[in-house]
Amino acid sequence: MNCAVIFGGSGFIGTFFANYLIESKTVDKVYLFDKEQVDQKPFPYRKRLITEQPQIEEIIGDVRKPIDWIPAESIYLTANFAAVHREPGHEDFEYYETNLLGAEHVCAWAAKVTCSNMIFTSSISPYGPSEQVKDERSLPTPTTAYGSSKLVAEKIHQNWLTADQHKRHLVIVRPGVVFGANEGGNVSRLIKSVLNRYFFYTGNRTTRKAGTYVKELCNAMLWALDQQHKKNIHFSLFNMTMNPGPSIEEYVRSICFVANVRRRVPSVPFKLLLAVTHCIDTIARPLGIKHPFSPVRVQKLTRSNNVLPTFLLENGYTYRYTLESALLDWKQSNPDEWI
Repeated sequence: MNCAVIFGGSGFIGTFFANYLIESKTVDKVYLFDKEQVDQKPFPYRKRLITEQPQIEEIIGDVRKPIDWIPAESIYLTANFAAVHREPGHEDFEYYETNLLGAEHVCAWAAKVTCSNMIFTSSISPYGPSEQVKDERSLPTPTTAYGSSKLVAEKIHQNWLTADQHKRHLVIVRPGVVFGANEGGNVSRLIKSVLNRYFFYTGNRTTRKAGTYVKELCNAMLWALDQQHKKNIHFSLFNMTMNPGPSIEEYVRSICFVANVRRRVPSVPFKLLLAVTHCIDTIARPLGIKHPFSPVRVQKLTRSNNVLPTFLLENGYTYRYTLESALLDWKQSNPDEWI
């Protein structure tokens, strides 16, 4: 009997990947190692994914500290999804504390238990914001604490591989925005804003946002690991996004199509919208009021993340989902988020 251990496993990607590992019969058991259990978070669909699979077990632990826990089963795969990632939302030191210490402790643990297969989710943030097209050959130039911490964490995982490069296998994936049921992030907010008529274009109709459906990401990560074993190679680094990353207008049109609604989305000058969100944030923040009108998020909506999945294309990966079919699958899985 073999197992997989997912660090940061109670998060969005972790719960989907655990379910995917069991359904694909890749392993017999999956452990989710995280500082919180899934049912402690306000995401009922994720909880359902876990409770429907008795082969999935949650372990409470913190990757910022050395990891002493060891499962009884043989460990086929270690996946490190543990990260502080939401921007805005954290102080700079928090990104480094979790993302770097987590990488060091997970890699030390994998070496201790002699696990030879590792998947690490990085991000496209190490490329930095740019209107230029980027792929895996582009030089990373991160401009945020999150992007910088992820780039250093990649190197920590590569050091783990180098220590026994003839036996170990490492997959590093750099996803764009990952969306799907109970995501609770950028695309969830976009769906709500479009359906509830408070989304506005700000001269960003053609702005491209690299993104991928969570189920596509799960499939691609295992595919990359399988390709390593078939071709007797030991390292892969790839961008995970649709090809090309959809524009903001394409996201909006697809949301309307899947929701079966018609929306005339008005355009508002960027400076005006930014000023309004600053006013809302100035009033709401001292009162502790949560709201979707963050000035930082408005600014991000005007910046392209034009990242291409060149590695996947050159190595013959077959996509399972288009943008529309991904959103439709999401709606069918969890229709409550599309009301």
